[in-house]
Parts: sequence; structure tokens; C-alpha cells
Amino acid sequence: MVEQRYKGYTLRNFEEIEQVKSLSPEIIEAIKVVGHVLPFKVNSYVIDELIDWSNIPNDPIFQLTFPQKDMLKPDDYQVMKDALDRGASEEEITRIANEIRYQLNPHPAGQQQYNVPMLDGEQIPGMQHKYRETVLFFPKNGQTCFSYCTFCFRWPQFIGIESLKFASKEIDKLVNYLNEHEEVQDVLFTGGDPMVMKPHMFGEYIRPLLEIDHIKTVRIGTKVLAYWPYKLTEDTSEGPKYLDLFKEVSDSGKHLAIMAHFNHYAELKTDAVKRATRNLRQIGANIRTQSPIMNHINADAKVWAKMWRTQVDMGMVPYYMFIARDTGAQHYFKVPLVKAWEIFYKAYQNVSGVCRTVRGPSMSTTWGKIEVTGPARVGNQRVLTLRFIQGRNPDWVGRPFFAKYDENAIWLDDLKPAFGEKFFFENETQYLQSFDRIKNLVELPLISS
Repeated sequence: MVEQRYKGYTLRNFEEIEQVKSLSPEIIEAIKVVGHVLPFKVNSYVIDELIDWSNIPNDPIFQLTFPQKDMLKPDDYQVMKDALDRGASEEEITRIANEIRYQLNPHPAGQQQYNVPMLDGEQIPGMQHKYRETVLFFPKNGQTCFSYCTFCFRWPQFIGIESLKFASKEIDKLVNYLNEHEEVQDVLFTGGDPMVMKPHMFGEYIRPLLEIDHIKTVRIGTKVLAYWPYKLTEDTSEGPKYLDLFKEVSDSGKHLAIMAHFNHYAELKTDAVKRATRNLRQIGANIRTQSPIMNHINADAKVWAKMWRTQVDMGMVPYYMFIARDTGAQHYFKVPLVKAWEIFYKAYQNVSGVCRTVRGPSMSTTWGKIEVTGPARVGNQRVLTLRFIQGRNPDWVGRPFFAKYDENAIWLDDLKPAFGEKFFFENETQYLQSFDRIKNLVELPLISS
């Protein structure tokens, strides 16, 4: 079976990769230095079937999976390089790495501070409840990935610092929490990548949800289709078992939504991803696609238009263009909000209506998902218009607001209100508390996002 050809590579053994042996010493050095700070892992499918090794270092999938020198700021790079060159101890290298990591905003949007739900007066680790209708669950056994994306905003999950991780293996607590919160309609399994689990293990998490009437949708956030689609084909022993499990979800009457991460159309080219996609559709899954817009990878309207068209041709639904979160190597991947909107708008103009299900560019901020809807002029003032796609307070959803036009701003924190001293939502600080503390303040009809 094809699974016997699967091999993973990390910092310890990446120089065994045949294609890497021909890379320049400078590129190999950068992988070693940056890989000691940001997590690095890649597999043989990505290496053999996705990366164009004649286009190194500019190939987008190489940029997506292999650390690059400029992903660390120059001073940080030099400090780590010097430590490695002088043969510093493992303890010193770890200390230096952690000092750099803690400067990289390891938990953006208040993930640990604001989003952790409560049950019987205690926090539930491995869960987030930021929006009224949706709970995120981080399975303990799904806290790794088939390959690591260099932009990943959940990079702290993979660096061995327990205090920075989200994870839970206690499905009973999830079920008890959901039974007490009938406002929740969707459960999103995320990670890491929950699809790294064995089918029987994932089934232990999923099957109890099929008995909860008010749970309408089971979402799975995954990059399996891009990084190891054979997991969902007949080429592996797990493929048929996973498809049977997912068919159980569809047959139960629940909506099964695969939230598929594709960052470039190159990830859609193989026969394996096409077959895996057909298999998912045949058992009733709906595949929605999303990606951040990132410099060096996909900051080009032609790339997005081709990616959306290809996804629709394969039966997927383009869903989100995100702004890369303010964490990790954001300085390397950043695309200013105005430029991101221009790329989105140009791509949107060049696809047919069936591709225009996509929303964005969107920032997942402390307050909620905020869409940049473009520049405008109000009176004599040039402004940037935005709106909430999702918010901690459901009353904010769909509500527009205005920021002063700033072509250099890359995140909400860089924007200043166009009118007044604060954005309207900044006065509603009670919505920054954990969801259990505010759920009784929000009495609105349930509308699924």
C-alpha cells in the first residue's frame, strides 16, 4: 500500500531528503537555524508530489513548509546561529529559542485568556467557545500535523512548551458542556490536525455528538487533502475506515463540513487529492476551503482566482480568505489590509458566480472575524470600511464600521477609528470575558454562521 512510502522529516533528519542534498549551504543553514525556533516537519508526499524543486527557494510549497532565513528577524537569527556555531548546550539553545518565541505573540486574539469555557466552575482545557453557536475542540491525540505550515498561527502547539498548548482527551467534558449549552449548533474539531488520528480514535470523539439533537454540524479543520490525501482513498488501510466513519455522520442527519486548508492551487494538482475529494463528496461531506493570504506564497490575484476555480471544479466551496494572524513570522508573510483587499477584489472579479461564495479578506481578532470590505470616501475623509462576519456579541454580526485609511496597516490594532475616539465594540468590554460569563447577556435568535 502507498502508506508504506510515507515518511516524515524533522530538523533531525531533513538532510536525508534527496532533493535537499543539492540545496545551497545558505539554504540548509537557514533551515537549521530557523527550525530551532519555529516548528519544522514535512512528509514525503509534499516533497515528492507538491514541491517544484527546480524553483527553489521561490516555490510556494517550499516556502509553505521549509523554514526560510527571513522568517526570523536578523538579530534573532544571528543569536541562534551563533549559539549553534559554537556548539551551545541543548539547554542554552532551548532557552534562546524560547526567548525568541515569547516575543512572537504565541497566543493571538486572546485565545487562552478569553475563549476557554467553564463547566461546574472549572475551565475545560482543550476547548474554546468564542462565538455563540460554535465550540472548538482540540483532541489530545490530534496535536500534530502531517506537515507544518511555516505561517501557522498555532505553532506553539508543536514546540514542547506545555503551557502554550491547547489539548483535551476528555470527550465526556465536551458532551456535558454541550448538553448544558443548547445554543451551540456546531462543533469544530481542530488542532494540530485531528485527521492524524486513527479512524477508531477519532470515532470516539465524533460518535457521542451524533446523539445530541441541537448539534447540527460537525466541522473538521484539516489539511489532510493537501498534505496526505491518501488518508481518504483506498490506497491506505485507514481510507475506507475513515470514509465509513464520515458516512455515519452524514447518515445520522448531521451536516459534515470538512474545513479544508489549501494555500495554493499547486496542492490541488495530484490524482490523490482529486480521488480523496470525490470520496468525501460521495459519502455526503461538504468541503469548504480557506487560507490566509501570505507574501511569498499566494499574494497574487491570479493564484487565488485559479485556486477558487479549481476548487469549484472539484466540487468544493470557497469559503474564506484570511489575513495571516499577528503571531509567529508575521513580518515575513504580512500583506497590508488594503493590498489584501485589492488582491481579493481582483480575483473575485475574475471568477464566475459559483466561486463567489468566498468571504474576505478577514481578520480573526479578539473581538471576532472582521472583514475588510474596501476603501471608500465619507464626506471629505478617505476611510477603510469593515464589518463583522462573526462577533463575540452576535448583535455585531453584519455591522459595518469605519477606520481611517491606512495603506500600511496589517492588522486591526494598526487601524484608528475614522469617527470618534474608539471603535463601537471597544466600549463593550464585558464581551471579552469567557463565554459562560456572557451567555445570559445575549438573547438573540440562533443563526448558524
